[in-house]
Amino acid sequence: MTFKNTLTFAKQQDSEDGLSGFREKFHFPIINDKRVLYFTGNSLGLAPKSAKEYVNNEMDEWAKWGVEGHFEASNPWVSYHEILTPASAKLVGANESEVVCMNSLTTNLHLLFVSFYRPTQQRFKIISEAKMFPSDRYLLETQVKHHGFSPEEAIIEIPPRDGEHLIREEDILAAIEEHKDELALVFFGGVNYFTGQLFDMEKLTEAAHKAGALAGFDLAHAVGNVPMKLHDWNVDFAAWCTYKYLNSSAGNVGGIFVHDNHGENTELPRFGGWWGHNKERRFLMENTFEPMTGAEGWQLSNVPIMGMAILKSSLDIFQEAGIENLRAKSIRLTAYLEFVFNDIVNQFSAIQLEIITPTSPEKRGCQLSVKLVGTDKSFFKALTDTGVIADFREPDVVRLAPTPLYNSFEDVYQLGQTLKTLLAGWQHE
Repeated sequence: MTFKNTLTFAKQQDSEDGLSGFREKFHFPIINDKRVLYFTGNSLGLAPKSAKEYVNNEMDEWAKWGVEGHFEASNPWVSYHEILTPASAKLVGANESEVVCMNSLTTNLHLLFVSFYRPTQQRFKIISEAKMFPSDRYLLETQVKHHGFSPEEAIIEIPPRDGEHLIREEDILAAIEEHKDELALVFFGGVNYFTGQLFDMEKLTEAAHKAGALAGFDLAHAVGNVPMKLHDWNVDFAAWCTYKYLNSSAGNVGGIFVHDNHGENTELPRFGGWWGHNKERRFLMENTFEPMTGAEGWQLSNVPIMGMAILKSSLDIFQEAGIENLRAKSIRLTAYLEFVFNDIVNQFSAIQLEIITPTSPEKRGCQLSVKLVGTDKSFFKALTDTGVIADFREPDVVRLAPTPLYNSFEDVYQLGQTLKTLLAGWQHE
């Protein structure tokens, strides 16, 4: 496709977009009496208009039934999480037995590490990416310390090469080979939060298994962003949040994947809770924990119904749109953002703004990270003041996420015009 940085071209693309109608299913913030250009779905997704109805339905059920709503509500609360499983499994390419929505992201990862990071004196090392999300780094640090190992020795972080922004796949594979005799786990973000780099999870999993280690992933920036096939890739475990691309409200419930190879093994060590106990005997209040098979066996507590209802409102939209269709639009929309950005920036040779996200669509999702070379946060603040909602990460990176469910080609064009105005003023200061 030949792109054009014109309003006519952008509107034409929107008119031909079979997913354009989904934009109207979401609320856009109005700030200073102006509808914003929202490009931060990778941090917090927009509110589905249907979410209030879904929550109000459960509020009505609560008012009607009280505690009996666990069994008498139209969607009985005791099994509410089960109605989220089919859509969640489809998003990550899993069997329904391998997925459950529960808890929050880092809580879930710690629970999964109980089962899948079981270091020995011989095998204790974890290979991960450098510049991972801080919560993941804290997870690794405290896990290895909990087992009596030094983070400096146990955590192998693979950085970009000098002068580069992205991690080379061959460097990850080389590190796995180098440490294979001491390796317990390969753990990466499916999509790196900072650069937007999409890692080859299938290849990393294969390499980990060949080395005698396990492979797990934080899918916070991958779920709802790129299609996955966790079961077919033989990924051992994964976890994700649902408030970014899955639009489920700030801090809402997360989800986990446990491959059937492990989920069927009820002897696998884990921390127990009554919602992970054999559901046929759950209310007998027995003293001995009997875990359910599949991912459900990692549950601890009964689910937060109101949060689950919001998540259901968004998952229903994903079911209607289809992740493959969204990915196809995402590739075009992100490429258009890249084109418009470069077209504008190249008009201002004195100003250095550099995209550090991979140029290949196969190596990124719907995110472009822009490095503000030689500037500070003031440029980002100016962008925000114009009504563009993006995301700043220290020391000098702005992350832009053209989310296919609700962003349009015209949004991208208008962002380019805003950028052009700002750069013109910036150049003359």
